[in-house]
Amino acid sequence: MANKVKQVWASGKAVVNGWLAIPSGFSAEVIAQCGFDSVTVDMQHGVQDYLSMVQCFQSMHGHPVTPMVRVPWNEPGIVGKVLDGGAYGVICPMVNTPEEAKNLVSYAKYPPKGVRSNGPIRAGMYGSAGTYQQTANDEIVLLPMMETRTAVENMEAILDVEGIDGVYVGPSDLGFSYGLVPKLDRDEPEILKIYEKIIKECGKRGLHPGIHCSGAEGAARAINIGFKLVTLSNEVGLMQTYAKMQVNATREKSGGKA
Repeated sequence: MANKVKQVWASGKAVVNGWLAIPSGFSAEVIAQCGFDSVTVDMQHGVQDYLSMVQCFQSMHGHPVTPMVRVPWNEPGIVGKVLDGGAYGVICPMVNTPEEAKNLVSYAKYPPKGVRSNGPIRAGMYGSAGTYQQTANDEIVLLPMMETRTAVENMEAILDVEGIDGVYVGPSDLGFSYGLVPKLDRDEPEILKIYEKIIKECGKRGLHPGIHCSGAEGAARAINIGFKLVTLSNEVGLMQTYAKMQVNATREKSGGKA
């Protein structure tokens, strides 16, 4: 079960990640054919549940994208369940301490590295019988979210936790926790300084920092400063942006007749 995200990182490039908030296998199938390296089902803020996540994975299977999930919380039941359902990567919100990062690792890894229960009901289909368990600990990508002032204060200790592959920055919550307006593409010097430090500390440890962006411009900027995984909005944002653009252009180009 080779993980395309890890292959892209090994080649020295950054991963371009899609994001699914809509509980629809059809929209997942469409997004999976758009050129993304990985696609993440959002069970935290998206309108996704476990069954819709499985449907999204089924629809994306056969397309060259790594299926990932943002779980709603750092809790063993859901972490194990999304992995059993076929997730190759887990993004976990609000990891503020090294203890919480260690918990995430233990929930996601089979013994002896963790306490994940054996029963990969869908994930087991990715390999021949019994082979999934042999490679899962190494192939699954684990990205705790770094999105609060507390997490930034504990940055080095969190990044020292064995078993994580990097961190995922949530710019809205990060800014919010510093008293700023919640938004995705940030330009405040104090936040950019935090980004620089995250990238530098991840680089020292061979880890891969990821970040949520609102589109190509912010994503390219993030890659150019050293982020190794960028998310381009979500399918709702992409649909809305393009629809608004088309409606406005129609009104504009028809000279006020619409």
